[in-house]
Formats: sequence, structure tokens, C-alpha cells
Amino acid sequence: MRWHCRCTGRNRNFSGSVCRQTMANWVIATHERWFEDFFQRLRREVISNEILHADETTLTVLREDGRKATQKSYVWVYRTSGDSERPVVLYDYQPSRAGEHAKAFLTGFSGFLHTDGYEAYHCKLPPDITAVGCWAHMRRKFTDTLKTLPKDAREKHPAQTGLRYCNKLFELEAGYTEKRLSFQERFQARKEYSFPIAEEFFAWAKNEYDRNPVPKSAYGAALTYAVKQKEWLMHVFLDGRLELSNNRAERAE
Repeated sequence: MRWHCRCTGRNRNFSGSVCRQTMANWVIATHERWFEDFFQRLRREVISNEILHADETTLTVLREDGRKATQKSYVWVYRTSGDSERPVVLYDYQPSRAGEHAKAFLTGFSGFLHTDGYEAYHCKLPPDITAVGCWAHMRRKFTDTLKTLPKDAREKHPAQTGLRYCNKLFELEAGYTEKRLSFQERFQARKEYSFPIAEEFFAWAKNEYDRNPVPKSAYGAALTYAVKQKEWLMHVFLDGRLELSNNRAERAE
């Protein structure tokens, strides 16, 4: 079998190996000719849901017109939530992390969007999209703080208090799942048990934030995140279908 290599411009015998650029060109051509319409149909399926997850991760593109190989590019991931009857995960390549990319992809979507604390999800999207913060990110801020401390100082550090609050919320969620509560039952259980703990957590965090003299420390960063992200973290209590974390999107990256 013979094929044409665009890297060298030569016809070559197939020996089981193909240069990377040629394979990349095949993928691009296949997408342009056959899969763009399919991608758009899947996008319409995704945005027809009421609850989605979104995240973005970096990658480098070695040869792209008008861009250096050292510049960061991004793959944005959008996926349906746990309540969806037809799960879909879509990846959208973009040259930047600008919020306009999420806004364009989500045109026509109305509902809840699970995200991390990236501000583009909070100020670039239309008002009919409600961003839902990720408590796993909140918890990680405290675990990262404790990792910076000597082992013998960790247990007495106030970051342990913040971690215990977050852990309690996740323990309650595990209990709701184990009991196989319906979405409405979960909404009520959260209202009765989880919501008061979250309120207590934010009251504690605000008090610590006001007293904390080193905002650029790991602990200060954790408290700042708690205070600044409260609005979106509390949105998880608006609907029993919502999840405590954005791990669905992160696992899909």
C-alpha cells in the first residue's frame, strides 16, 4: 500500500508507521469533512439539558498560524450531569481562556452550570445561566494549606476547622446517595442538614478572613476563596439534582 506524506512530499510504502503531522492532517480533514455537523448536533443535545458541567485545561499546539509554539491553548470540556438520560461529553478547542468562548458554546443554554471558581463563568455568561461552585475546590484549598505545614503543626492549625466543615458536607452527601434519596428528598435533606453547616462554615471563614493578616499565605488564599466564592458555592442548595463538586468535568479532561 502506498500513501502520500505531506511532511516530505513523497509517495511512500506503508510500513506501519505514519509521521505525526500526517496523522494530524488526517484528523483535521476528517473533522472538517464529516464531523463538524455531528459535533453541532451533539452540542445542541448538550445545551438542551438543564444542568451541565464545564471546565478547561491547557495544551500546546506546535504549529498554528499566528501563534508561537510556547503559547498556551485550551480545550474546554462540557458535559451533561448525573441526571441526564443521554450522557454527552464534548471538547472544544480554543486558542485562549477568554470567557467569550464559553459564552459562544453555551448560546441557547439556560440552567445550572457546574464550574470551578474561574471568574469568566460568573461575569461573562448571560443571567439565565446560574454558575454552581465546586466544594471539592474549596476543600482542596485547606488540604493544600495543611500540606505546607510541618506534620506536628497541622492538627492545631485553623485550616483543620475549614477542612472539617467541608468533609462533613461530603459525608452527608455520601449518606444521601447511600439512602438513594430522590432529587426532591435530597433537596429537603440538604435544606435541613447541609445548608446550616455551610452557613456556619462561611460565618467562620468570614471571621477568620477579617482576622487573617497574611492574605497571600496558603491559608489566607483559602479564606479569600471561601469569602469570594460563597455566592456560587451556595447555589448547590437551589436544586436537588445539583452536585457538590465539578468532578464530572475534571475526570473528563
